[in-house]
Amino acid sequence: MSEAGLRQTGDLQARDLQACDLLIEAGWVVPVEPHGVVLEDHAVAVSGGRIVAVLPTAQARMLFAAAEVVQRPDAVLIPGLVNAHTHNPMTLLRGIADDLPLMTWLQQHIWPVEAAVIGPDFVADGMALAIAEMLRGGTTCANENYFFPDVQAAVYKRHGFRALVGLPVINFPTAWARSDDEYFDKAGEVHDAWRDDPLVATAFAPHAPYTVSDANFERVRMLSDQLDMQVHLHTHETAQEISDSLKEYGQRPLARLDRLGLVSERLIAVHMTQLTDAEIHLCAERGVHVAHCAESNLKLASGFCPACALQRAGVNLAIGTDGCASNNDLDMFGEMRTAAMLAKAVANDATALDAATALRAATLGGARALGFGERTGSIEPGKEADLVCVDLSVLETQPLHHVLSQLVYATGRQQVTDVWIAGRRKLDQRELVDIDTAALIANARQWRARIAALGR
Repeated sequence: MSEAGLRQTGDLQARDLQACDLLIEAGWVVPVEPHGVVLEDHAVAVSGGRIVAVLPTAQARMLFAAAEVVQRPDAVLIPGLVNAHTHNPMTLLRGIADDLPLMTWLQQHIWPVEAAVIGPDFVADGMALAIAEMLRGGTTCANENYFFPDVQAAVYKRHGFRALVGLPVINFPTAWARSDDEYFDKAGEVHDAWRDDPLVATAFAPHAPYTVSDANFERVRMLSDQLDMQVHLHTHETAQEISDSLKEYGQRPLARLDRLGLVSERLIAVHMTQLTDAEIHLCAERGVHVAHCAESNLKLASGFCPACALQRAGVNLAIGTDGCASNNDLDMFGEMRTAAMLAKAVANDATALDAATALRAATLGGARALGFGERTGSIEPGKEADLVCVDLSVLETQPLHHVLSQLVYATGRQQVTDVWIAGRRKLDQRELVDIDTAALIANARQWRARIAALGR
């Protein structure tokens, strides 16, 4: 062929290529949906913040002209992890009151310290520290539960981080609100301010059955129905919670919530360590989502969530870290591994919550619980590009017999190399993008000094 002919052929091929913003070529892609699939030598094309194709790398090179190509032949590309229950401002309380049972920890230590320091600055600074930690660990979405949700939402938005922000409801005055009406009025204001945001959404977050009255639960149910909002709630966390509910209401907490109309597909039930077979069946029947916080439950000796029984009954299972004051980290890789192993011990069944199912709970299960399942949680065309590269070439994950097993049982969060949220890069070969790590550490240290000065 003549030089002119070759040039013309090249021009035609270039015109035939589909433009995209980003092409990530990975040694493996685990899309999560379909379940348990591992795609070798595959690429993901991203345009306008969304996934446009998942296909073999060789084919992708023939079809796409990408503005940026990221090649990670020794890495696995997975959906961003979804932390289905956390209190991220409490990162500033990491390790402040360890080795204590729940109610002692909460009433005698956490609540008094919070009363002394909580405010917009505490919330904003704790969240910034938490976002950096989550990004470095491959988490791209969080289900937040704390005070000053207006501040939370603004910080998440500023960092381009996906979140469901809880609107708190609790029976006593706090720095956020002084009365029942104020809690609900402020909840309405924050919801209205963020109702159309592409990254940040809101849910009702009544604290727990032992801190929320029937009347307030009824208001939550009515408003969540009207506004189609999730309800994020600690429940069935400890045996004491069950016995106290029986004494006060003559019902177990889940039965009380059912009487009040809250046991539905909008409910994100957190902890759920104390469940009967009938309650598991009820959750499956009503479409309840369960956020399993294995390490927090272990550390506070709260009990064991029957994760395998819930999952096998058809309940959507998600995984959360809880806050740093009770875990003490935001490590979703560690949480996923603990959840998988604990499920086997609780069920007395080595096949319980296998690696693929644990990863699904930490990604698509969490996204569905938050109401984000159509947007994120799996690597599928049309979904937003919340993506994480994990290096599997290191000594700790060799030899690589099974990618899914290594991800869940051997991989550490320090192996996360790259993170994107809605196609925007947040971590670049272990370096945070647009986050000053040294400033975060310095700020955390000044908070430590302020809290230490309280004399607790």
